[in-house]
Amino acid sequence: MNQASAATQKRSFKQWIGSGKIQKRLVIITFMFVPLLLLMVFTYIPFGKMVQFSFYDMKYLGEREFIGLANYKEVFERTEIFSSLLNSLYYMAGGVVQLALALFFATMFVFKVKGESFFKASMFFPYLICGIAIGFIFKFFYARGFVLDSILQMFGMDLDDIPLWLQDQKINNISLAATSVWRYTGQNVILFLGAMMSVDRELYEAASLDGANRWHQFKYIILPSIKSIIVLNIILCVSGCLSAFEPPYVITNGMMGTGTYFVIMNRIAHENNRVGLASAMAIVLLVIIILFTVGQQLFFKYAFNDGTEDESKAAVKRKKKQMKGGNA
Repeated sequence: MNQASAATQKRSFKQWIGSGKIQKRLVIITFMFVPLLLLMVFTYIPFGKMVQFSFYDMKYLGEREFIGLANYKEVFERTEIFSSLLNSLYYMAGGVVQLALALFFATMFVFKVKGESFFKASMFFPYLICGIAIGFIFKFFYARGFVLDSILQMFGMDLDDIPLWLQDQKINNISLAATSVWRYTGQNVILFLGAMMSVDRELYEAASLDGANRWHQFKYIILPSIKSIIVLNIILCVSGCLSAFEPPYVITNGMMGTGTYFVIMNRIAHENNRVGLASAMAIVLLVIIILFTVGQQLFFKYAFNDGTEDESKAAVKRKKKQMKGGNA
């Protein structure tokens, strides 16, 4: 009896493990295990340790002392830390130029131009280059008497009249922001173009028959169709500007007033060996990026239609005001 009972239990387990429902769950768990393990090991656990380190006065090696919120207090008290955030405004201005150029070029490609494939590849190529390599390229590009100065001299400018692109604090941050524009414009062109290509081409043909020019087609067909991609690119652009690192670090090492928040944080962590303070800076920057992202989403949700409603909340509000004014 016992043997028969054991055999029955064994068979029932095989039937259970071999059932289609359990097999599906096992496949899902198996495929999810490795990505979740990698996320835990390389993202969530290090992030948790960084939060922990932010409450300590510590170096990479040696003893650590718990000091509570002292590191966070120092982040807000040290002028060099928050003044570095002002340099992000240069990159944000460059981001506006970058998105405008990307939108312009993507729209041109939608309406077909000669050599379209060549121009697409040329614009996207800088994004494929390593950021460190781009830093070295532009370090020599802006160096005194090198590429940019030579080009300007070819057009008749005197070398003495050409500004010091990396030493002059009036323009060095603009020069660095220009490297980001050069690098990321092509990426945004591809993102915009992918969204534009999903628009039915019959709409353009119908608009042309009705007498709409290219500007009208862009304004009334393309722009409403890619609004979500524009919002996404703006959010990514602002986040990237706040965490700009490679151009100022490689080209100027953050000297002469070009140090961004990330460069200062890197200097405090690796040169000054104050790991706790650098961890607190990272947490503060994360909170700032989250606030900016949430603020942008709320603004765009209020100001623009997200594609699920006929009008934005702001437009509805204006209509109600006009109606009240008319009734009065």
